[in-house]
Amino acid sequence: MKKIVIASILVATITLTCSLKFMNVYEIKKQEKMQMEEKINNYLKDMTLEEKIGQMLIISNRTPNMTIELENTLTQIQPGGFIFFSENFTTKSSSLNLINEISATSKIPMILSVDQEGGRVQRIKSQNDIVVTDIPPMSDIGTTGDRNKAYEIGTTIGNDLKQFGLNMDFAPVLDVLTNNENKSILGRSFGSDYTLVSDLGISVAKGLKDVGIIPVYKHFPGHGSTTIDSHYDLPVLSKTKEELLNTDLIPFQKAIKNDAEVIMIGHLAIPNITNDQTPSSLSKEIITNLLKKELNYNGIVITDALNMKALTKHYNESQIYEMAINAGVDMLLMPENPEFAITSIKESVQKGTLEESSINDSVKKILNLKAHYLNFLSN
Repeated sequence: MKKIVIASILVATITLTCSLKFMNVYEIKKQEKMQMEEKINNYLKDMTLEEKIGQMLIISNRTPNMTIELENTLTQIQPGGFIFFSENFTTKSSSLNLINEISATSKIPMILSVDQEGGRVQRIKSQNDIVVTDIPPMSDIGTTGDRNKAYEIGTTIGNDLKQFGLNMDFAPVLDVLTNNENKSILGRSFGSDYTLVSDLGISVAKGLKDVGIIPVYKHFPGHGSTTIDSHYDLPVLSKTKEELLNTDLIPFQKAIKNDAEVIMIGHLAIPNITNDQTPSSLSKEIITNLLKKELNYNGIVITDALNMKALTKHYNESQIYEMAINAGVDMLLMPENPEFAITSIKESVQKGTLEESSINDSVKKILNLKAHYLNFLSN
């Protein structure tokens, strides 16, 4: 009887000790989170409106070398990020110099991003003294159904990007390919099975994250059944919300449950949800009501490239920026004219057609992501 009592006491002691350790870790993390929030709030108070808007922009320039014009733009705008394309990569030393020079213009660490999906979307390829892995199309990975292989793809891409100092990849693609006539997504999607797309996409993202690269899940709410390429015009989907929830949205729902931090919004209209042909990237119904409220997403929302004709054929620049931010977008990818974007958004705030509080909320999320991945405010 005494042995049983002693054993029970030991078990209770061990359980209590483990519980206290767990509580201590939880309390420490909670305290660290609160301290970081306070730092970010204090930092935000000292930022001008122009600086805050700048953090919401990811800009591009396809020059292989720093130019006076680009340096002036970067210094003036202080953008939150930069996206690189194949034209930026010539030799390793030249590419590193360009990336370092771009990064050096910013007071706040920059998001340094690229589209490195695999297959036909690989901005960095082996040439001259640049050596990176040639990644197969995601459709090939889909045929294997191998999560471990998908994870290895993620770590391989991530390590290739890290050698250049890049920190964000616009991947994985979570579009469920339900239309084989869809040339823009064909080969880029893992396949037509939403469970497969979910599992492999999340595995690629985990591989990227595990080597310090921020994954961007795209293209919400799903380009897999479209026929028109949004680079050239606005695709229109006839699906209902219920149909999307049963197919296209499942990979994004699972990504959100796996702590997705950045989701890209595609340029496609879904009139059965919005009652008009407003692109998802400019729609409050899609971004705020569906993605954020209904699917409980609290991370960063970034647009697809804003210079794509799905938008530019139907809206002017001022309309695009104002509608996107009012819809719930946090970051604007590739505004056609970054300088004008700053001016236009500032004027919208001054007119009262945009709330500065919305901009503040977005910038807090951006700075928090940078604190986690880029050592911002770490001291």
